[in-house]
Amino acid sequence: MPTSAERLPDGTPVLLRALPYDHPVVQDLVERVQQEYVLRYGGRDAAVVAPSEFEPPAGVFLVAEVDGEAAGSGAWRLLPSGDVEIKRVYVAPAHRRRGLARVIRAALEDSAARAGHRRVVLNSGREQPEALALYDRLGYRAVPGYGVYACAPDAVFLGRDLGQRDGTEDEKGKPWAS
Repeated sequence: MPTSAERLPDGTPVLLRALPYDHPVVQDLVERVQQEYVLRYGGRDAAVVAPSEFEPPAGVFLVAEVDGEAAGSGAWRLLPSGDVEIKRVYVAPAHRRRGLARVIRAALEDSAARAGHRRVVLNSGREQPEALALYDRLGYRAVPGYGVYACAPDAVFLGRDLGQRDGTEDEKGKPWAS
């Protein structure tokens, strides 16, 4: 199981682990993000996902651990369009506002680029202003809607090009997509 050690801006170590979607830790984090959707939107995410969508090389699911605790998660999967969709980015309340979402997102984008993908997209919503602000700061821009929420009035679809990558491991050598 691939792992990578990163650091938050305050120097706190973060361990990123690629785990299968059906792993108990992943399922706990997915349930937490679903409950977040219930609180913010009144219901669970209706987008259907299959565990195999998050298996390399077609995708990956990362768990971020801080001080031995599962503090956050994020994943990407390949869409029929050829774009990579970022899914399930979540940070536990006790770990928010520390830069963990940025660490997770960077690792997801790096792994997608190393797997040869050129663009990432995501679906969020107006009830997640902190996420929308982060993605705006990171250069994400509006893209056409897709999937089950393509016509939902409060859905927000964003994307960004990953830039020129050659598909090899980056300087830190994190082989998430290998």
